[in-house]
Amino acid sequence: MRAYLGLDGFRFGWVAAWIDERGDHGFDYSPGLTRLLALPHARAMIDMPIGLNPSGYRACDLRARELVGPSVFLGARRDLWTFPDMATANRHYWEREGKGRGVSAQLWNIRDKLKEVDDVMTPSLQASIGEAHPELVFWNLAERVRLDPKASSRGREQRVALLRDRGFTKVERWLALRHGTGIGRDDLIDACTCAVAARDSTRRVGGDELDPRGLRMEINY
Repeated sequence: MRAYLGLDGFRFGWVAAWIDERGDHGFDYSPGLTRLLALPHARAMIDMPIGLNPSGYRACDLRARELVGPSVFLGARRDLWTFPDMATANRHYWEREGKGRGVSAQLWNIRDKLKEVDDVMTPSLQASIGEAHPELVFWNLAERVRLDPKASSRGREQRVALLRDRGFTKVERWLALRHGTGIGRDDLIDACTCAVAARDSTRRVGGDELDPRGLRMEINY
């Protein structure tokens, strides 16, 4: 049975959600990415940039941000993880690219996960493992309407309802089961959303640019 896998990072590692062609679905988590990517799947989507340039903003991030707003982080670059601290990284980028072209605290805090994905990915793997952004997926599922903020009760209800309509009927129960794992509420929801994208997405932003390693820079939704 073909399964579709969605992955998102959380504080202590990675969470994966999967759904198969019969509608069976589940979730798993691990400190590392490799074991989860080894789960049998026809297609996987991960909420993490794939394809990184050493400088500048990715065109796919700029376009996605136009569509869904600041939930799309700008400034993901290869070797971000080599800087000793965020201030040093920002000085480096400001000197070379201009003031304001640095990185946010949110992006800095996921630099190790950027590296983990970059270490795993190859151009051939992109045939079955792609990048998705949950808010872009939700925007598409909601007929291209922005939802309420995901931190609000209404926003969470909207997102859970959209996932339920796409076969993830156990999400509310899973949100209770995650306690004690370190998995954030939004992390689990986003992993489910990426699994929906792995199964259903046919659209993308970007895809015309390759990074120095030959990885396409695109966001599927």
